[in-house]
Amino acid sequence: MIEERTFWAVVPAAGVGRRMGGDTPKQYLRLRGKTVLDRTLEHFVSNPKIRGVYVALSRHDTWWSGCGYSDHPGVTRVDGGDERAHSVLNALRALDKVGSPDDWVLVHDAARPCLRQGDLNRLMDHLSEHPVGGILGIPLHDTVKRTDTSGCVVDTLPREEVWRAFTPQMFHLGALRLALESAFKAGVLVTDEAAAMERMGRAPALVEGHADNIKITRPEDLELAAFYLDRQQRQS
Repeated sequence: MIEERTFWAVVPAAGVGRRMGGDTPKQYLRLRGKTVLDRTLEHFVSNPKIRGVYVALSRHDTWWSGCGYSDHPGVTRVDGGDERAHSVLNALRALDKVGSPDDWVLVHDAARPCLRQGDLNRLMDHLSEHPVGGILGIPLHDTVKRTDTSGCVVDTLPREEVWRAFTPQMFHLGALRLALESAFKAGVLVTDEAAAMERMGRAPALVEGHADNIKITRPEDLELAAFYLDRQQRQS
């Protein structure tokens, strides 16, 4: 008999999105009638495999109360940190009180509202028995150059070995918490959860997703995200 797996979601949303400009953090900008954050959270709240969602917000956040999921029983607010990794670790420590070290945690960027349910389910199904876990991503088809500090090309990377890393990134609660704590203790600020696991000598798996799982970073990305959401709705 296959043991039932428990899945949680963590959404770090304490950033201010400086590259977007304006006074409103990008996760609270409007996207097809809802905030970007609500669009992101609904993918996990609506998925029956996800037991609960932990969203890490700035202590000074004044926008959350206006979101559709601010009072949802399946969504728990925790304090975020100065950097994404701090926010994730705060959420993992809160999850420690209700979860098990072997539970799976899916960490997803607040500004990736175009995640497909099919990709989310594929990640959980493919990795639920994996010893480490892994991430969504897509193989790169462009030629990739490595440069020096002056911006000159040093060499060309084999593109068949290079992927774009997306989220969610899925790892065991206990292992990911220890990996992030180890990185902080060493003074290393990791940019994603996979990097923290890699520091511990673990090899995360890559699960191919769709290229429309974009991260909203600049103003023009909002229009592109709206286009992708409209297209997904038509396809469904």
